[in-house]
Amino acid sequence: MDNFIVSARKYRPATFDTVVGQQHITNTLKNAIKNNQLAQAFLFCGPRGVGKTTCARILAKTINCTNLQPNGEACGQCASCASFQNGNSFNIHELDAASNNSVDDIRSLIEQVRIPPQGARYKVYIIDEVHMLSQAAFNAFLKTLEEPPHYAIFILATTEKHKILPTILSRCQIFDFNRIGVEDMSAHLEGIAKKESVAYEPDGLHIIAQKADGGLRDALSMFDQIVSFSGSNVTYRAVIDNLNILDYDYYFNITGSLLGEETAKTLLFFDEILQKGFDGAHFISGLSEHFRNLLVSKDASTLKLLEVSEGIKAKYLQQSQAASVSFLLSALGIANQCDINYKLSKNQRLQVELALLKMCHLQSVFNIASGNSAMPDNNGQLKKKPDTPSSVAAPAEGEIRNQVAVLSDAPAVYNTAKPVPPPAAPAQTPATEAAEKPKVFVPNASTSSVKIPSLKGLDAATEIIEEEDPYLKGDSREAFSPEQFLHYWNIYAEKAKAEGKATLSTIFAGKPTMLSPVLYEVIVETKAQDAVLRDERPSLLNFLRSSLKNFDLDIASRVDEIKVNRKPYGAKEIYQYMAAKNPQLAELRKMFNLDFD
Repeated sequence: MDNFIVSARKYRPATFDTVVGQQHITNTLKNAIKNNQLAQAFLFCGPRGVGKTTCARILAKTINCTNLQPNGEACGQCASCASFQNGNSFNIHELDAASNNSVDDIRSLIEQVRIPPQGARYKVYIIDEVHMLSQAAFNAFLKTLEEPPHYAIFILATTEKHKILPTILSRCQIFDFNRIGVEDMSAHLEGIAKKESVAYEPDGLHIIAQKADGGLRDALSMFDQIVSFSGSNVTYRAVIDNLNILDYDYYFNITGSLLGEETAKTLLFFDEILQKGFDGAHFISGLSEHFRNLLVSKDASTLKLLEVSEGIKAKYLQQSQAASVSFLLSALGIANQCDINYKLSKNQRLQVELALLKMCHLQSVFNIASGNSAMPDNNGQLKKKPDTPSSVAAPAEGEIRNQVAVLSDAPAVYNTAKPVPPPAAPAQTPATEAAEKPKVFVPNASTSSVKIPSLKGLDAATEIIEEEDPYLKGDSREAFSPEQFLHYWNIYAEKAKAEGKATLSTIFAGKPTMLSPVLYEVIVETKAQDAVLRDERPSLLNFLRSSLKNFDLDIASRVDEIKVNRKPYGAKEIYQYMAAKNPQLAELRKMFNLDFD
């Protein structure tokens, strides 16, 4: 019975053309070999299982091939290629830096470099996991790496480039390996399955490629595992059962329940997922990815971003037509917030269930906001809702946005658009006009009254802040003299004094300066007085404008801080004060070496 060889070793690429997903590197190396422009040292960087060591071995074999092919590939038949494939080449040396990372190991390597190649053009040294070398070993390796013999070539491979000294990096030609794409990996698995006479479903191979996360070695290991589990029949069901992957159908069914506002069905689906041993964080992360894929499916230009098989892609296209962009964006926000709070929550299951319940009510909020009385059923088709009395007014658009913000754990957004002014009213006295001034919504203002709107199916509410317009408005533009202005200024000052506003006494003690016929400036001494004047300004302007019958009148303020001369305090300050008046005092102190105390 032959020994079993894992697919990762059995189907390891032997030429540049068979390397999967790294064409940008293999083409560069082939051109360098054909043009005889090989660097003295190469550094291959990238995640695990993407072909770094494989490319290093292919490069070492190709540069010593005595019968190089026109396309830049090794012949595989000459003595050099045969000795390499048999593992007994004297001109290619591999060193595992993870277990040979001391200065003595590098010294031994340097001694070997002095020996020229035997029957070949180059002597190649492949150092794997080079970032594991110690600091002293790196320093010992520097000189040889910078000025090696003309026949020596070093190929370094690492998964953590940031751990390598900059002095090493500057002496190497660096190649960054990419994660292998899902399509390339799936196609490679199909080729291996055909060679091994293994029955397969494209969806199953696609799931293996996605689970491998860009590493072909991981994908081949999972492929061997599934083949052993399923008896040479790699099906979609066998893959998700063996690799503990949540089925796409769960996400499609839950999204359908969310669109149909079927809260009980949604919670039962989630309970079934937990019963199968899946974690809530894994589920909410997968649901976020599902919503993202539905958004991508909305536009034909972004459809290529879906890394799924054609069968699953068709399902995404179908469900994306039933879900609106507003629903998907709000659901994504809720799922993202749940994912953030999941690890900190003491009741993690409730955290996910609460997020699902919020998503269930999104659809009704959007329908009410758009005035649509139809609701989607399980298949995404609209079904007629019971008619509502025409006397019931629809909620305001700002209220609907605030309700959605509460569902998605986002701050409420108020509608700050200016209302359309009403028709002009008959002329009124200032006192009557101020009393009958309509209420307006002012965001971020002090709360004078709170209104809690109700919305069917929601317990959330939003505060709507109301405040009266602080300034009176009118059409009067009568001229007035500075004496008239000062007369009413003093009247308001007496009124403020009688009301006990002591903080205004200093402000009204000064005389305002006229900058223009309708603009006066008040000079205050401190910023605190300026703040008091700003608070009093609406009431003051309303009084002056109404009394003088000129609504163009305005008052500005300017802070002119007065510096107070402070008396010197302490021996040092007294000395400095006296020395400034009489410089000879400093010479006297220096002469007798006096101190302040």
